[in-house]
Amino acid sequence: MTIRTNRIQGISRGLTAVALATGVLLPVAAAGPATAAAPAVTCSSNKAGLAKKLQGDITAALRGRPGTVAVAVYEHSSRTYCSLRGWNSFDSASIVKVTVLATLMWDAQKTNRTVSARERGLVDAMITKSDNDATTALWKQLGVGKINAFLKAAGMAATKPGAGGYWGLTQVNAAEQSKLLGLITLHNNVLTDGSRAYILDRMAHVVPAQRWGTPAGAPGKARVQVKNGWLPRASQGWRVHSLGAFTGLGHDYTITVLSHGNKTMQQGVDTVQAVSRAVHRDLNPATDGKARTFEAPVPTVVPPAAPQEVIPPMPR
Repeated sequence: MTIRTNRIQGISRGLTAVALATGVLLPVAAAGPATAAAPAVTCSSNKAGLAKKLQGDITAALRGRPGTVAVAVYEHSSRTYCSLRGWNSFDSASIVKVTVLATLMWDAQKTNRTVSARERGLVDAMITKSDNDATTALWKQLGVGKINAFLKAAGMAATKPGAGGYWGLTQVNAAEQSKLLGLITLHNNVLTDGSRAYILDRMAHVVPAQRWGTPAGAPGKARVQVKNGWLPRASQGWRVHSLGAFTGLGHDYTITVLSHGNKTMQQGVDTVQAVSRAVHRDLNPATDGKARTFEAPVPTVVPPAAPQEVIPPMPR
């Protein structure tokens, strides 16, 4: 896939953001997808030169790669936002598990109840190991009604839960997944600080075999929170997605990369990681005149031919 670079007035001539009822400024794209035949990466930033650098480097990272890729990057301190196909819909695969956990915490907040030991056990399995049975149990417990109520509160109107209990077929887009990561990393009125800390902690303890994707190229001192998803289907090949939140560097930021049309899982992983390395490098430039060493917080993991995460349940 070759991405043609052009200048689309940044994102509405600068960072387009919405003041949600949460009180947090979270980035959104325009009202709908760009009409250009070949969507281009668009970036805006309050930091001089950063938007142009990110736009060029993300574009270069994707040049020649197969499949359809959507990207959303948000860095809070400089109000930096990048987007590519932000409103294109993708089957969620297992990244929807972050939404399930956020819904659980939001629902518990409303009644001032503590998440039970049983629920915590299910959450641990769902997030750290991407266990499907645990996800199905929480999905059934919450019900689509509560999940939709959370999506409404979070301002994620375009996210549509999968029908018939097939949570892996939830329709998601990069813009709203970026918004979800913003709610998890920044103080707001939807998720309490305690809820956010719990979600981030679980995402920080994902098993090593599933820590590929957006963590690739992260500075060694970064606190990395990640959730990945992958799903092969007869049409549009492998869906390979990664959500990452990076904190503790004095400037928190998030990376969302969604893809489908990959011939193999590894092809999708390679694409996600190429984008992520470019973003980490640009957001963490050397300040001492010396080349900065970037390394993943865990050794690079090559996903096995047969994924260790069981594929989400699909209709026959």
